[in-house]
Amino acid sequence: MNQICCLNPGCHNPSVPEHTQFCPNCNVDIVTLKDRYRPIKSLGSGGFGKTYLAQDIDKLNTQCVIKQFAPQITGTNAFQKAKELFLQEAQQLQKLGEHSQIPTLLAYFEQDNRLYLVQQFIDGANLLQELKNQGIFSELKIRALLQDLLTTLEVVHEYGVIHRDIKPENIMRRRSDGKLILIDFGASKQLQGTVITGTLVGTFGYASLEQMQDGKVYPASDLYSLGASCFHLFTGVHPWQLWQEDGYGWVKNWRSHLQKPINSDLGRILDKLLQKDYQQRYQSAQEVLQDLNRPQIPPTVPYQHPQVSPSQPLKIKSSRRGFLQVAGLFFGGVAVSVVGQNLLKNHPDKPIPKAETLTPPVKEETVTPSPIEKTAQLQQTLTGHSGGVSSVAYSPDGQTLASGTGDKTIKLWNPLTGELLHTLSGDSNWVSSVAYSPDGQTLASGSWDKTIKLWNPRTGELLDTLSGHSYSVYSLTYSPDGQTLASGSGSGDKTIKLWNPRTGQLLQTLTGHSNSVVSLAYSPDGQTLASGSHDNTIKLWNPRTGELLQTLTGHSNGVYSLAYNPDGQILASGSDDKTIKLWNPLTGQLLQTLTGHSWTVSSLAYSPDGQTLASGSGDKTIKLWNPLTGQLLQTLTGHSSSVLSLAYSPDGQTLASGSGDKTIKLWRLRFIALTHSKLR
Repeated sequence: MNQICCLNPGCHNPSVPEHTQFCPNCNVDIVTLKDRYRPIKSLGSGGFGKTYLAQDIDKLNTQCVIKQFAPQITGTNAFQKAKELFLQEAQQLQKLGEHSQIPTLLAYFEQDNRLYLVQQFIDGANLLQELKNQGIFSELKIRALLQDLLTTLEVVHEYGVIHRDIKPENIMRRRSDGKLILIDFGASKQLQGTVITGTLVGTFGYASLEQMQDGKVYPASDLYSLGASCFHLFTGVHPWQLWQEDGYGWVKNWRSHLQKPINSDLGRILDKLLQKDYQQRYQSAQEVLQDLNRPQIPPTVPYQHPQVSPSQPLKIKSSRRGFLQVAGLFFGGVAVSVVGQNLLKNHPDKPIPKAETLTPPVKEETVTPSPIEKTAQLQQTLTGHSGGVSSVAYSPDGQTLASGTGDKTIKLWNPLTGELLHTLSGDSNWVSSVAYSPDGQTLASGSWDKTIKLWNPRTGELLDTLSGHSYSVYSLTYSPDGQTLASGSGSGDKTIKLWNPRTGQLLQTLTGHSNSVVSLAYSPDGQTLASGSHDNTIKLWNPRTGELLQTLTGHSNGVYSLAYNPDGQILASGSDDKTIKLWNPLTGQLLQTLTGHSWTVSSLAYSPDGQTLASGSGDKTIKLWNPLTGQLLQTLTGHSSSVLSLAYSPDGQTLASGSGDKTIKLWRLRFIALTHSKLR
């Protein structure tokens, strides 16, 4: 039976059956507005009145929101001003409501001597609730917020409207697509010329100095509020607390409240958004977007050649950090000249000839060094398998590398020396997946023989065999606490099974995929298990209850690989459609799609610091990406067949890759800064 509640602003509005005539609490008539909008329950109240969740009877009971004008103020002038603002909100929604990220105005009318505004219902939570439920935002999440909201704010300002009350409570994340919706235009104002002068409105801490001091607002005033909102979400510190202590002086020291260092580019953007003087801020949303999307380019610095005395030889030696030290100067990875490079390579302990024997530069020019970034170089190749290497995994201490292959064996290697330590035999078919327990005491292997085997990696002893799948086991992953082992199976099974690895007990079976489950990944907090399937979907599960939380769709072919970033804010997926997609696993929002591979993306791995995402493909290459910007950093070539598996060492210094060419390659990661000089 449908429910209804009374609209008496002084009542606590209990919900009652639809045909109830009088409110049992206050005895006021219960009505449906305009014989169309049926109030269901109160959502809250404010200075202007109350807000109700309602149903639009004429639209098959579609949910909507009723705002009731019942201001708790006295005095003719104050009442009139409040009434103007209420009408103003309706006018702004009428103007802006065609935008998909601003609520649509459905109606504005007077009934029973009260004003009502009816608008689109947004199913979701505001960002303050999201902060409380999920914790502080990551840099990537803040960037995504800015990218999403600034495009909306750009349209709002183009219409000459200043919102005047941007804060986390007035930004909602729509549950259906994860998009950010800007709500509550009750304080908004129409721009007259380039500035608005009017009543002092806004929220202390989020509102700019000019807004709270003089009542003047500009587009830059909304941008200040956006910056203050980002600060709150990024730190968990309410700017009102800082405003009480230091007024607007808090914006100078906002970085002191960070829990970890911030990317310099994002830091500069927030610095400019939070300038006390509005003229020093960004003047438009478009300006912020341009900075947000600008490739990272280091500042131009003058390059100076080292001064070499004609009578004194200059020695070059390798530094412990992998740089080349030249006369006390560092040049990341590149010697000062080809002569110097050859000397270092062939005679590392011999001095460079005296300076007069080298051709001196005629003219020095100012140059821009390349950014310092991670690159990878092939360190060694491990051989010994007679089948394709489908899975590689580092032990938690980084001292051992395990590999599972088509030759039905598992090999354990010393990744520092390349020495083969053990060969584990016992599977009767292809070993498709290997995974270390978080304490490193157990190694699990999944096989096409439908079983999971648990090994002692120090002795090579087989500890247990887990049976229960009716088809090949394609994927394995331990929960972060090591209490659960998850396994995914092929098309004849299509299930995920959760095991107690200590007892071998099957805890539960998760069903829902319509094809093979080929990839699994636990979130770092262990609260979510992600599964990728040949049915083109990713499913997110609550591993404690077995509840399916949501299904992510967007890939046009099977999902072969999954990887969470270290803080759990991003889930990467690799597919047979040749793309990598980055998702917000909390909302299901697709953040970006990385393209560049020409074949199936069969493996993914985040570096321990989360700054690099590695992808392996059937195109025989490994690509290194900046997951914050989507920039392709480097393509590694060397394998002669598909790259089937990837794993970073715990210290992030080495990337292991397993391939259909039966080899494992170890790539050494290092920081370089290529320095160029023009000689003429």
